[in-house]
Amino acid sequence: MVQEQEKNFYKKFKQLVIGRARNPFDVKIFHNISLIAFFAWVGLGADGLSSASYGPEEAYLALHGHTNLSILIALASVVTIFVISAGYSQIIELFPSGGGGYLVASKLLSPTIGMISGCALLIDYVLTITISVASAIAAIYSFVPVDYHSTKLISAFFGITLLIIINLRGVKESIIFLMPIFLTFILTHVFAIGYSIFINVDNLSSVFQNTVTDVGAANLEFGTIGLMLILLRAYSMGAGTFTGIEAVSNGLEFLREPRVKTAKRTMKYMSISLAITVFGLMLAYLLYKVQHVPGKTLNAVLFESISSSWGFYGTVFVILTLVSEAGILFIAAQAGFLGGPKVLSNMAIDRWLPSRFSMLSDRLVTQNGVLLMGVAAFVMLVITNGSVKALVVLYSINVFITFSFSMMGLVKHWWKEKELGKHWKRKMAVAGTGLTLCLSILVSITVTKFFEGGWLTLLITGGLIILVLFTRRNYIKTLKLLRRLDTLVVGAVEISNSLVKKRKKLSFVKNSQTAIFLVNGFNGLGLHTVLNVIRLFPNIYKNFVFVQVGILDAGNFKGVKEVDNLREKVKEDLKNYENFIIHHGFYASSVSSLGTDVVEEVMKIVPDVLSKYPNAVFFGGQLVFPENTFLSRWLHNYTIFTLQRKFYQQGIPVVILPIRVSNN
Repeated sequence: MVQEQEKNFYKKFKQLVIGRARNPFDVKIFHNISLIAFFAWVGLGADGLSSASYGPEEAYLALHGHTNLSILIALASVVTIFVISAGYSQIIELFPSGGGGYLVASKLLSPTIGMISGCALLIDYVLTITISVASAIAAIYSFVPVDYHSTKLISAFFGITLLIIINLRGVKESIIFLMPIFLTFILTHVFAIGYSIFINVDNLSSVFQNTVTDVGAANLEFGTIGLMLILLRAYSMGAGTFTGIEAVSNGLEFLREPRVKTAKRTMKYMSISLAITVFGLMLAYLLYKVQHVPGKTLNAVLFESISSSWGFYGTVFVILTLVSEAGILFIAAQAGFLGGPKVLSNMAIDRWLPSRFSMLSDRLVTQNGVLLMGVAAFVMLVITNGSVKALVVLYSINVFITFSFSMMGLVKHWWKEKELGKHWKRKMAVAGTGLTLCLSILVSITVTKFFEGGWLTLLITGGLIILVLFTRRNYIKTLKLLRRLDTLVVGAVEISNSLVKKRKKLSFVKNSQTAIFLVNGFNGLGLHTVLNVIRLFPNIYKNFVFVQVGILDAGNFKGVKEVDNLREKVKEDLKNYENFIIHHGFYASSVSSLGTDVVEEVMKIVPDVLSKYPNAVFFGGQLVFPENTFLSRWLHNYTIFTLQRKFYQQGIPVVILPIRVSNN
């Protein structure tokens, strides 16, 4: 009774926080959870747009006494935004079902390069969450007394926790929740930039004249090479500005059909809004000659300068604008919570990472991925103490590894397709320009940031690559063992399938025991379990029933067609088991279901199965590997033991048979 009350309490609490379970078989589900271009701009494009809260500032301050040169950095940033966006628009066309840096590099270059790109992207997404939340807190604390700044880290932890919860609810819910903040950001920043230019329109010519003068003065002081190094360092320090561009191509599965059209429209919204915001803010810095003030962001200083003569309304404007900046930075962290779990699931499907990262929750969310990204962001906050300056150094190196591989893949693709495509030269030129820019930025930010802390990013990424290689090696080794297991019964299966048509299907034997098998696909594990039951319990079981749950995961839950394909595959597997048993002269039947949780679906099936087959014992097989290591225990499926505990609680007999796989 107490246990049942605890279960009901947990269920109600979960529904309150995360929401009720979704029905994956609702014909409207894919429409209901997808995003139109505007919402996609909010959820995916906000990552790039939010970088205007720290990217331009870092580039501007990196120029030290030569801030007039920032107009050159602003122009270079605008060009870079449009070139990289054009490249990723090509990727959207080539990979209409979703093509982030991992998939693009895997398909167009090689699986190993794709893995490296995926690992780099995962670290970048973790840093996206961390720096976005840390920057949001910094924006809010810009108008909080310095005495209270010691609570920044606690506030950042709270912010990430909130984002984890709303992302566990689902993509669309999280974006709708944050949309008003996004719109406030757009309106306040467009107004601030427009007002700055309008009020100072007479000073625009002097800004450009000062830039020319500053170029000459810096050239005399440092020489041409020194001038180029100053510009390159400032440009690289502001490279975080470009990091959100990849998110749209990686998140195509979240978009409304027609996905390619929606994605390209989203990319257009994002690139134009980002270019205008970055250039406009850096121009406004020059028009108001803003300087760094301890405890405040440069944008806070700018907005206070703009509204200094507005009195009370000026204070309201500054607070509203900075709160909107903090809000959009929280939205930007969405790119990490949307893109990160997507990369994790893709790599898990390819067995670079544990398969649990491709599993969906009852809200149809890759819950394990969301939790991992949140925990990793917590760790990065602790390592950097929530310092935006420290995070900016760690940030943006990895995304340009991914950018470079993606553009390299495009160049290779268009070179191969040059004889087939009419416009390959134009597309090759865009991809080639993007590759040149990305490689240049990658080299410059690695060199300039390496000794300032960039080495830590590369070290963490390298560590992740090693871990991923170990995971992949374990899965490949296991796959070889399972193939050996499967080959032992191939001959018998072929015979049974060919002879079953000649054998009459037997009727259910009422007075005999029934063996109910929990299977996961038609494979060596299931067949060995069946053969062991026949061998160990001769003449006891005359009825054989097979239960299989088709798992809806990130790999197959992409549309109605994929779900139907899974349903047919489950039916085919169960039919093969039935044929095998009929050939051996026994009664055979099967029960199937689809869902996101094997245990939950099996427990739903059990009452009906037992009412039809009362004298029944459940059987399941468990693989026993030659080496029982922590890695093997963590990577492989032990669902049968969870089911065993559930069955025991209800007094249902279940037998788990060990199926050994050996290296010999």
